Amino acid sequence: MRDNKQLTRHTGVIAATLASLLLAACSAGSTTDGGGGGKSGKTDDALKIGLNAEPANLDITKTAGAAIPQALLYNVYENLVKVDQSGKIQPQLAKSWSLSKDRKTYTFQLVKDAKFSSGAPFTAEDAKFSIERVKSDWTIAQKAQMDVVDTVQAVSPTELKVTLKEPSNDWLYRMTTRVGVMFSRTGVSKLATAPVGTGPYEVKKWTRGDSITLARRDGYWGSEPHFASVTLKYFKDPTAMNNALLTGTINVIGTMQTPDSLDRFANNSTYKVIEGTTNGEVLLSLNNGSGPLKNLKARQAVRYAIDHKALLDTCWAGRGKLIGSMVPPTDPWYQDLSNQYPYDRDKAKKLLKESGVAGSTLRLRIPTLPYATACGTVVKSQLEQAGFKVTLDQLEFPAAWLSTVFKNGDYDMSIISHLEPRDMQTVFGDKSYYTHYDNPEFRALLKKADRGTQKEQITAMREAARLLSKDAAADWLFLLPNLMVADKDITGLPVDNVSESLDLTGLGRS
Repeated sequence: MRDNKQLTRHTGVIAATLASLLLAACSAGSTTDGGGGGKSGKTDDALKIGLNAEPANLDITKTAGAAIPQALLYNVYENLVKVDQSGKIQPQLAKSWSLSKDRKTYTFQLVKDAKFSSGAPFTAEDAKFSIERVKSDWTIAQKAQMDVVDTVQAVSPTELKVTLKEPSNDWLYRMTTRVGVMFSRTGVSKLATAPVGTGPYEVKKWTRGDSITLARRDGYWGSEPHFASVTLKYFKDPTAMNNALLTGTINVIGTMQTPDSLDRFANNSTYKVIEGTTNGEVLLSLNNGSGPLKNLKARQAVRYAIDHKALLDTCWAGRGKLIGSMVPPTDPWYQDLSNQYPYDRDKAKKLLKESGVAGSTLRLRIPTLPYATACGTVVKSQLEQAGFKVTLDQLEFPAAWLSTVFKNGDYDMSIISHLEPRDMQTVFGDKSYYTHYDNPEFRALLKKADRGTQKEQITAMREAARLLSKDAAADWLFLLPNLMVADKDITGLPVDNVSESLDLTGLGRS
């Protein structure tokens, strides 16, 4: 990634926004109504949610990061299908679908009465336009997830046929994510500031540096959400976000950035505390393509030098899970690889000496995000105790970190959370991505997993994860927990976050 085009093309990483992706407890599971599952009947109720990373703009097709789909996916934009709280695929704008015997052709039956916020009807032509546009106009890394599509046909206004080049276990799942967003053929000229979608909300106001307000849309085709408006308020200071809940400025902390403060709220009957899991693998990212960590033994030494339990206890109050891989427990092919490189300082010193790069200085360049700054000093200390020389600097997030680390690869190590679901392929399957991991055997396993049976998929994905870990392509510090705090009367908050979306459609008030 040496130019701006590659910066925007390779964007799976910016999950570092850390924003917790709220998934609705009431999913769009009906085959006749894929819309929001909120309370019926209109209210004037308003909700304010505290988050910690604001989108740079609102163009989901060209801009890095988890912050845009967090705000817009399932709320302003809808897909043919979505994932429910358990991670299962459910209908949304497609009320049903079927797959041909050769596993290559999907036929979707679409809802009849959906309209975009512009007033234009949603039809199969819009779905065809949206899918084809990913391949032609999108620039982010996830656009590659649509490469398997061969042809798209609008059979009728309510029937869509998508034929793949070859069978893919992954494609339908990807249609639940940002690449599956349905756009209006006449509504893509101002995506950065004025998104047009079929969802129950539309962007009412964006105060840069402060908040985005979504307003419930009249004439929405599905079940109306409970809240008439939802304001996503962004805080750079996690203590300020905590205080905002305590003073009633916000109703929900979308992701608690000071986990040691959780008990303060848990012991207060005014609030409810949610603690579960996420897709957010916190990586000690290693530059596999250049510098000292191009050396396998040096990378292995890094992994042996990290005492993960002590790190988690120190920098994230012991909350989170040690996984040792790029697969969270909510994925079907999860396996606990946290002991593949057990903490062993002597072995780390030995490997470092054998690597021939012991005299080199490793540049640990971290974003100004709470988990990164909290864990950065711990990582530096543990590596230095194993004989490494380490410099630590903080880069303003997102601009400076994106430019320096993500775009230019000017780093040896970083700390970043990857929140996108099932992102092992995005982060490590392309050697031009910022990690610069290049292993043909790994890529072959990913392809085998996608083309095979579901059983073969699980077997191959587990093998790929083990190979990735063995190669020490990164060090997985821990899996971010889902830590949320809210006014006690807020309902529909999920225990686990398994989507890119901060899904507002199932939230309510008791």
